[in-house]
Amino acid sequence: MQTIKKFLNHQVSKAIESSTGLSEANANVITTSKIEFGDYQANGIMPLAKHLKTNPRELADQIIKELNSYNLNIVERFELAGPGFINIHLKNTQLVKRANAIINDELPLIPETEKLLRIAVDYSSPNLAKEMHVGHLRGTIIGDAIVRVLEKLGHEVVRQNHVGDWGTQFGMLICYLQELQEEGLEAQPSALADLEKFYKAAKSRFDSDEEFATRSRKAVVELQAGNAQSLVAWKQFIEESLNHCDEIYSKLNVTLNRTHLDAESKYNDDLSGVIQMLEEKGLLSESEGAKCVFLPEFIGKDGNKLPVIVQKSDGGYLYSTTDLAAVIHKSEDLQVDRALYVVDARQSLHFQQVFAVAKEAKFAAEEISLEHISYGTMMDSSGKPFKTRSGDTVKLIELLNESVSRAYTLVTEKNPDLTENERVEISQKVGIASVKYADLSKNRTSDYIFEWSSMLSFEGNTAPYLLYAYARIRSLLKKASSTQSSNISNLVAPVERVLLTKLLQFPEIVESVASDCFPNQLCNYLHEVVSTFMRFYEECPILSEEEEIRDSRLALSKLTSLVISEGLELLGIETLEKM
Repeated sequence: MQTIKKFLNHQVSKAIESSTGLSEANANVITTSKIEFGDYQANGIMPLAKHLKTNPRELADQIIKELNSYNLNIVERFELAGPGFINIHLKNTQLVKRANAIINDELPLIPETEKLLRIAVDYSSPNLAKEMHVGHLRGTIIGDAIVRVLEKLGHEVVRQNHVGDWGTQFGMLICYLQELQEEGLEAQPSALADLEKFYKAAKSRFDSDEEFATRSRKAVVELQAGNAQSLVAWKQFIEESLNHCDEIYSKLNVTLNRTHLDAESKYNDDLSGVIQMLEEKGLLSESEGAKCVFLPEFIGKDGNKLPVIVQKSDGGYLYSTTDLAAVIHKSEDLQVDRALYVVDARQSLHFQQVFAVAKEAKFAAEEISLEHISYGTMMDSSGKPFKTRSGDTVKLIELLNESVSRAYTLVTEKNPDLTENERVEISQKVGIASVKYADLSKNRTSDYIFEWSSMLSFEGNTAPYLLYAYARIRSLLKKASSTQSSNISNLVAPVERVLLTKLLQFPEIVESVASDCFPNQLCNYLHEVVSTFMRFYEECPILSEEEEIRDSRLALSKLTSLVISEGLELLGIETLEKM
């Protein structure tokens, strides 16, 4: 089943083709911002008229006449507006019919998309040398929201957590761990109970003790060569690191687990083959002893080509080499149609270069879409990257725990009649939801200011506001359970129609997120839904109305709760029946 928007876009495009003979014209049907402009608007006529060198109003009028000949059941009327817009007004009866079919499970709330794809999504990607910190939050929850949306539409999603487990720092960490075990000072895993503390201690030794540093560098070589003792220590360290990741993923309610690991070490044996293939394709050049690829589209400020270094002068490989091996894996082994990399915006040039080299070397099939889903930085109130007072990176687990603690205080003040168990359960969900929603509601490409007061507010575009509204609707429906009808019968007040139209746009928003990978579109939509419902709730009596109107408004409330619940689930946020 098509969304209303897709259906209208198809029909207007068909009318354009019939009227002009052009088959590739963009009808550009969008939802309107004001009810007086109809429910949808076709905005593609004016650029088309410019291309055809004709009057846009005359062309729009011609297209409307063609559309009227189709006798579309869902459309009340087409209306010529402005310099060449086509306003589209929908029939109330058809909107109600579609809504009731959804309420009664005759139609899905979110229909399966028409073209199903196999999509790899690379997200979270912590470095296993340390505990996860606030810098990993955005990549983890943005990626998870995108994955949930894609799967809801029916796509086959391959989750990939490309963890850093093979860098040079592991030689240092392995040596330090081995020393502690040999000296019997601390036994594994207690030595790694605080990964951040462990890393700092190892780094201090590395920086101050040349003999230790030499052994650490040797340990890296031994590890990469498969030395048994080094591998044992490395595996111990990785296991403890993953335990910390598991705790975070569980607390955040994201869908990653250990089966989704796509570790750097996995590609270790493939890296020499990448170099060989680049050599065979005539793409390798040498620069200061390093092996590089130079592509004409990457030019530095000095006017010279920028190198994509794939092997250092000492024979070591780089992230670019590993990422090229991963592209080959996605193309040849996984055979994906799209490959999404949810990674910090500071890596934009890196991915531009990797994708360009991959395409030039034909490591990826032509039809594969390689996409860097970039995101900005979480900032503090001063506009600087979020840090502790001492300047250290904030552990993610500590941030989440603090949010839960603050939520507990907030929930207690809001509803002091709750039992202790209820306060704990509610504050856990509200605290995590607030952190996630505050992030997801921002345009992912922008930096954003992290503020406790705004994210835990019961006003504005926040998780507490949405969760509280949902709990109110559920309470209303529970109170009216004995009289509740399953159908919307009529739309008496104008706000009822506004709300219903907004609810039926839900699958269009979901498809947009799947296409563009901006979860904030869904957040903004849910806020609009809740705000519209609250206006409906204030303007339209429900339980006190006569039976037909009461039951119709209850059904509309039920549909609203379904949309809010499903929308929050796609964001990885758990709902509450009581707050």
